[in-house]
Amino acid sequence: MRILPSFFTLNFFLLCLSSFLFFSSFNMIIPELPNYLSSLGGAEYKGLIIALFTLSAGLSRPFSGKLADKIGRIPVMIFGASVCFVVSLLYPLLTFVSGFLFLRFAHGFSAGFTPTGVSAYVADIVPFQKRGEAMGIQSLFGSLGMAAGPAIGGWIATYWPIDFLFYVSAFTAIFSILILVRLKETLEEKEPLSLGLFRLKKDEIIEKRVLIPSLILFLSVFSFGVVLTIVPDFSEFLGIKNKGLFFAVFTLSSLGIRLLAGKTSDRYGRVPVMRVASIIMVLAMVTIAFAESKLALMFSGVLFGSAVGMYSPTTAAWVIDLSLDKFRGRALATMYIFLEAGIGVGAIVSGFLYNNQSENFRLVFLFSGGMAFLAFVALIFVKRDRKQEMPLG
Repeated sequence: MRILPSFFTLNFFLLCLSSFLFFSSFNMIIPELPNYLSSLGGAEYKGLIIALFTLSAGLSRPFSGKLADKIGRIPVMIFGASVCFVVSLLYPLLTFVSGFLFLRFAHGFSAGFTPTGVSAYVADIVPFQKRGEAMGIQSLFGSLGMAAGPAIGGWIATYWPIDFLFYVSAFTAIFSILILVRLKETLEEKEPLSLGLFRLKKDEIIEKRVLIPSLILFLSVFSFGVVLTIVPDFSEFLGIKNKGLFFAVFTLSSLGIRLLAGKTSDRYGRVPVMRVASIIMVLAMVTIAFAESKLALMFSGVLFGSAVGMYSPTTAAWVIDLSLDKFRGRALATMYIFLEAGIGVGAIVSGFLYNNQSENFRLVFLFSGGMAFLAFVALIFVKRDRKQEMPLG
C-alpha cells in the first residue's frame, strides 16, 4: 500500500478544498458572460471580459506577493476570496455595459491575491524533492473547480436566470473563506498590516530570478486567453448548446496528468516536461482550428487540457526552485503577473482578430498555436535542469 507523502496533512487537504471552491466560484460564470454582455449592448467588448479580469489580477500581483511575505499567506487568500463574494453579488445590480466592465476589472483582484497565497502556503509546507508532486495535487483540486464551475454554470443558466448564477457564484466563495479561516498560518515572522506595505520599490515588483520560466509561461498561456474568449462563440457556431462543455472536458483531461507531470518534473527536471507541454499545446490549437463537429472540439479539449495539466504545476515548482525563501511570495507573484499578462493579451488579440466574424475562427486559433510554438523554441535554449537551478540562498 502506497504511503501518503508527509505533506498531505489536514491543512494541505483543507487548502485544496478551499481552492476547489474558489476556482469554481469565478469560473462558473465565464461561459455565460459573452452572451450576457451582448444582452447589455456590449457585444463589441467581448475581448475585455477576460482582459480586464487578468489586467487587475496582474496589477495586484506585486502587492499580493509582498503582503504574503509580510503579513502572511492566509490573509492574502481570504481577501481574494472575499472579492469573489462581493463582486458576484454586484453583477445583478450594475446591469449596464460600463458597470459590467468595471466589475470584471474588480473581479480580477480575487485571482491576483488568492492563488499567490495558496502557492506560497504549499511551498512552505512541502519539501524540495516533492514540490512538483505537491503542486500537482493542489492544482488538481483547482482544476476540479475549473471543470465543475463552467459545467454547473452552464446547467444553471439553462434552467434559471443568470442572476441566480451570480448568487451561486457568490456563496460558493463564502464556503472557500470559511475553510481558510481554520488554517494555521505558515509565515513565521509576520508584520502588522500598514499603509507602508502598499508602497512598492522597484525591485519589489518583479523577481528577476524567475524571469525565464515566467516568460515561457506567458507564451504558453496566450492560448488560454484565446480559448476563454472565443470558444464559447465557437461552441455555439458548432451547435453545442452548453458552452461550458469544452471547459469541463479540457479541465477534466488535465486532472490525472497534473500528478504525473509534477512527479516527472521532480525526477527528470522541469524543462523536459515543459517542452512536451508546449508541443501538445500547438497540436491542441491546430486541432481546434480545423474542428467542424462537437466530437472534434471535445478531442481538442483533451489535448488542450493535457498541455495545461503539464505546464501548470511544473512552472510553479520551477519558480519555487529558483526563488529565495524570504521572497517566495514575490517570485510566485511574478509568475502570476506573466500568467495574467499572457491570458489578457491572448484575450485582447483574439477578440480583435475574431471581430465577431465566424470566418475568422481558424485564423485566431492558428495564431494562438504559433505563440505556443514560440514557447517550445525558447525552451530549446534552456539547458539547465531542476537540480542545477536550486537557489543558494
